[in-house]
Amino acid sequence: MADTRLHSLAEHGQSPWLDFVSRDMIRSGDLERRIHDDAITGVTSNPTIFQGAISAGNAYDDQLRELLADEDDPRTLFFRLAATDIADACDLLRAAWEHGARGRDGHVSLEVDPGLAHDTQATIDQAQFLSDLVERPNLYVKIPATREGLPAIEEMISRGVPINVTLIFALERYKEVAEAYIRGVERFVEGGGDPSRVTSVASFFVSRVDTEADRRLDELGGHDDLKGRLAIANAKLAYQEYRKIFAGERWERLAAKGAIPQYCLWASTSTKNPEYRDVMYVEELIGRDTVNTMPEETIQAFQDHGRVEPTLEQGLDDARALFDRLAEAGVDYDDVTETLEREGVKKFSDSFDELLEGIRATSRELVTA
Repeated sequence: MADTRLHSLAEHGQSPWLDFVSRDMIRSGDLERRIHDDAITGVTSNPTIFQGAISAGNAYDDQLRELLADEDDPRTLFFRLAATDIADACDLLRAAWEHGARGRDGHVSLEVDPGLAHDTQATIDQAQFLSDLVERPNLYVKIPATREGLPAIEEMISRGVPINVTLIFALERYKEVAEAYIRGVERFVEGGGDPSRVTSVASFFVSRVDTEADRRLDELGGHDDLKGRLAIANAKLAYQEYRKIFAGERWERLAAKGAIPQYCLWASTSTKNPEYRDVMYVEELIGRDTVNTMPEETIQAFQDHGRVEPTLEQGLDDARALFDRLAEAGVDYDDVTETLEREGVKKFSDSFDELLEGIRATSRELVTA
């Protein structure tokens, strides 16, 4: 098998993940093929992804019919359906988890109900439920990086549960996420845990930042030279924060005991604006100790014409200056990121509600058939 562009990302210390999963993909052998042919070393999912997978056909009907004999709550039914897929995907990626870069390779993500994003205790309870349900060491439970999510992240890390922190937009919120992870690791170590067994990624949603910033620039008029730039600049500066946070005396004490940094993960990397290069959110964010999770169309595009070079630490002065220029133009960065977090939670919550309604409808059909 010839090396591909995605294989070459590993030479720069970046792990390519697939931002999609379905039962058909797993059982047809397609996911296993992607692991080998496309160098995929991880999988992410969210309510929108599962909504599409479950509504696409009847692959879930047989299991749903069996579950309906003992359960009628659509939320519980969904998690049991999803857990089967996630566990199977974890098994396919187990070798990558065991032999690859720990924390960067071999994980599969399953998200808590986004409707709990502002309820700390309910998030903790459901995160533990999902961890116990899937029962795989390479599961990442996804928790949104809301203010109420931060103590849930710390608590789950302190229990040794690997966490994918999702829906990160703001640099300041990222610092709080990293602090929650480090505090969780410290508590885990104090309780006698082996920190090499608990890992986390911090998932930045990239393209949506440009979508919102560009929309505001359009309303202001002019400033076309500032469009399509904030998302990449934001991610590059986040990576600089990562390098500062996971260094120094406090972190080195934990690292000496085997602790693993919370790697940056670039999510939402498909290009929403057709005027932009379709692989820009991959090409411009290639760097060591990072993950890029891509939807299928972005993977195909990158394999076809992506450029691979270490770009993540290039243009940092321009990235910093861009924030000032946007502020001068009238774009409020803090309001952009707050809006994106609020809308992100709502979008996933709406998808989750639609998913549950679909399960209700299918359940009624199966019961009456």
